[in-house]
Formats: sequence, structure tokens, C-alpha cells
Amino acid sequence: MAISDYIYEKPVIKTERLILRPMSSSDIPALTQWLSDSELYTYWRKGPSRAEKDPKLLFEKQERPVRSFHLGIATKENDHVVGDVYVFQIQNNRMANVAIRIRRPYQSNGYGKESLLAITRFCFTHTELKRLQAEVDIRNAASWQMMEKCGYIREGRIRQGKMVNSWCDLDTAS
Repeated sequence: MAISDYIYEKPVIKTERLILRPMSSSDIPALTQWLSDSELYTYWRKGPSRAEKDPKLLFEKQERPVRSFHLGIATKENDHVVGDVYVFQIQNNRMANVAIRIRRPYQSNGYGKESLLAITRFCFTHTELKRLQAEVDIRNAASWQMMEKCGYIREGRIRQGKMVNSWCDLDTAS
């Protein structure tokens, strides 16, 4: 399959404990519990957006077809979305960026690692992507630890690079 096969219908990826899937308005109660948590945005140097503070706004606009993936990370136990993973800035169907965030009570339980491994495997086996890369604020030790556990390797440092809404030193990994 190719990335173009997922423009209209996003993938659903299952792991031992999780389901990575498109989010819908039925996820609003779960998203409301964590998307506005300002600590999730510590390394982005911004607070939650208006839509992150009020998740129903995320579903008001009709979704348009895009090549990127934005999947909710739901537990199989109760199907509550406890995080999200992005595959974005896809270039020439060859390389893309990946980002992940997990609700605080679910951090340090392996959900991030399980999700990142799943999306990485999916991209390399079900699309033509050859490279996934991430940019991580150098102070975000927990994210670096997770990336390295998933086999990502630090490749370089960008001094005062732009990440989301902040200018900071960040390392790249693939």
C-alpha cells in the first residue's frame, strides 16, 4: 500500500494494549480530561489552543483529505483516548516527521513506546516511507528515553531551532 491509500481512510493499528485510530466526536469526553493540561505543552512554550481547551471544536469543521496521519491512542480496556500520534510533513512519500503525546496519568507505563513502535512499524511496512524523524527539545529527557527505546538515534542538534511555537535547542532523531 501507499500513503495515497490513506488519504481518505486513515489506518487503525492495534497493539497488545492499545488501538491507534482516527478520533471522532465520541472521544470529546476523554479528550476534555487531558488536552487542556498545560504541562503537556511545557516544551512547546505555549499553552493549549482554543480547540485543545474545548475539544468539540476539533470536530466542527469537516475533515479534508490529507496525507498525514493524526491518530488517537486509545486503551483496549475502555477505548478512551489517552494520547495522540502524528505522522506529518510527508516529503516525496519518502520521509516524514513523527510526534506523540500521552496524557500524564498514562505516562511512564509504556504506552508511548508501544504507540511509537506501532506507528513506526506501520509506516515502514504499509507505506513507502523510508525515514521517520522527530525533533525533541534537549531538556525533554523522558521523550528522548522513549525515542531511544524505540530504536531512534540522535542525529544532530539544532541550536535555537523552531519547534511548535518555541525557539529552543533541539535534537533530531530517526
